[in-house]
Amino acid sequence: MHSETQAVPLEEVLKSDWGGGKSPFGVSWGKLMMWLFILSDAFTFGGLLAGYGALRVSSGRWPDTEHIFELFGQPLLLIAIMTFILVSSSGWMALAVHAAYSRDRRRTVRYLLLTCLFGLLFLGCQAYEWTHLIHEGLRPWHAPDHAPFYGVRNFGACFFTLTGFHGAHVLSGVIYLSIIALRVAKGVYEQRGSYEAVEIAGLYWHFVDLVWVFIFTFFYLF
Repeated sequence: MHSETQAVPLEEVLKSDWGGGKSPFGVSWGKLMMWLFILSDAFTFGGLLAGYGALRVSSGRWPDTEHIFELFGQPLLLIAIMTFILVSSSGWMALAVHAAYSRDRRRTVRYLLLTCLFGLLFLGCQAYEWTHLIHEGLRPWHAPDHAPFYGVRNFGACFFTLTGFHGAHVLSGVIYLSIIALRVAKGVYEQRGSYEAVEIAGLYWHFVDLVWVFIFTFFYLF
């Protein structure tokens, strides 16, 4: 009587993903370090948002954000534009990663530079927002007594801390991506045979964009 199953050669078993010697969570050193950084940074932003929530709940009155952040008479128009710019930059970043894995240096550099451009546009809008509010008298330690600030000092502290910390991340990301784009243009990753650095940079940029969605939702909308 012949068995219907046949034994698989040992060499083929060892070469397979189930042959041992391979970690199911195997990632490169650079990607692992970026994930650890993102995790630690997520705790930092989470702590800041939790602190903002505690101050917001404990304050008897809170400024009217719809009027504070209006543009041309439209509530939150500037913030909506900033959000659109930053989310669009994530799209350019995704195209850059795709082009990198296609080993298309020209398109990779182009999409990375577009991501940087959108990041700079976001920072430009944020600089306008800061300048406008500072001109109206808002400071991290002081808020005007009149509407729509009502003298709530915690509002200025939360606003400048949250948006300033996030803006520093965007600025760092623009510098980071510019360096990556320069290295791609020089063919550094082509010679190395791997464009993983572009993907790692993309992880950082998508994280910065995701954090903004939380800030937009919890600080500007509520």
